[in-house]
Amino acid sequence: MNSSLGKGPAVADRNGVIAFYDERVLAHEPDANVSFLPGRMDKRIREVLAGLSGPWKYPEHPGRLTAVRKLLEAEPVPGVEFEAGAAATREQLGRVHIQLYLDDIFELRGRNAWLDMDTTAVSPGSVDAAEVAAGTAVAAAEAVVQGRCESAFALVRPPGHHAEPTRARGFCLFNNVAVAATHAQAVLGCKRVLILDWDAHHGNGTQSLFWSDPDVLFFDIHRASPFYPGSGRMEDIGAGAGEGTIVNVPVPAGAGDQAYLKAFRELLVPAADWFRPDLVLVSAGFDPHWQDLALNVSYECFSAMTGILQSVARRHCGGKLVFVLEGGYNLDSLSRGVRSVLEVLAGAEPPEPGICGVAEVEAAVAYHREAFVPPEARDS
Repeated sequence: MNSSLGKGPAVADRNGVIAFYDERVLAHEPDANVSFLPGRMDKRIREVLAGLSGPWKYPEHPGRLTAVRKLLEAEPVPGVEFEAGAAATREQLGRVHIQLYLDDIFELRGRNAWLDMDTTAVSPGSVDAAEVAAGTAVAAAEAVVQGRCESAFALVRPPGHHAEPTRARGFCLFNNVAVAATHAQAVLGCKRVLILDWDAHHGNGTQSLFWSDPDVLFFDIHRASPFYPGSGRMEDIGAGAGEGTIVNVPVPAGAGDQAYLKAFRELLVPAADWFRPDLVLVSAGFDPHWQDLALNVSYECFSAMTGILQSVARRHCGGKLVFVLEGGYNLDSLSRGVRSVLEVLAGAEPPEPGICGVAEVEAAVAYHREAFVPPEARDS
């Protein structure tokens, strides 16, 4: 089924899924206990870490991906194939990040350094890993556009949606989903790209990159400010020719399944129908899960949101749907969240989430009620 770019896309098998996983991304492993490049940034961060009540470990670590792969090996999803990724080229990265920033990052290859006060850091293997993360997002986009699969999931790190054109932020070096989007536009013939970001944190980097671009619709549902990074106001809608193509849905810490699905059904779907994308990309963070960062999203909701996105992609662009991993720091909810997405992409029927706890209470009522309610009143 492989096709070259010059011959146009083949028709993908419905529910064909490729999960891209490349062990080179595991080489990104910052360690606060080793020596970093000396300077004001290092001194200030050392002061911050010294003021903590206990030892600090870099939250975005290789174990995130190894946990995902371990679960998928133990509980494989039928129909999901695995492929290795690829390193992004400088040309691909240069469509998103300015050349001076790329020069600075590449000079850090093989070194330990802090890049930002929010503790973004690199280790000796980080630049190589970041190139592979961005290039693997590109490979996933190519796979769906070429028709080798209907949908794909780039299991990558470091994440990317906080990375801005000129700086690293929030554990992100290169903006992986933006690199995939601009490659799809420049090389793959996709004029209009929809990017959906459901990570708990706002995708400030992606928003800044496409702020005035009428050909990218950026839809972001996230925990509201002052939660990191503090951006993503509802009133932020883009500017110039791109006014209206930035859609932010900030939600409170307690928001869960019903809020997310309402946003998808009542706002994302009509926005996508208006925009008519040629490709759908998803910045998929699993930190909205209730085990992670205080948004009460369930595995069933991740599945249901995937089903909605799958329907949108099938209606507008032949099912071309690409997920790119972002955050998620609880290893259990991260790995099971990824698996819940892959199951739907591979053909499982997405469930309809209930309101959290209701089913359990109903079961308890059925179990205990007869002990306290007279027989003649049980049906009332």
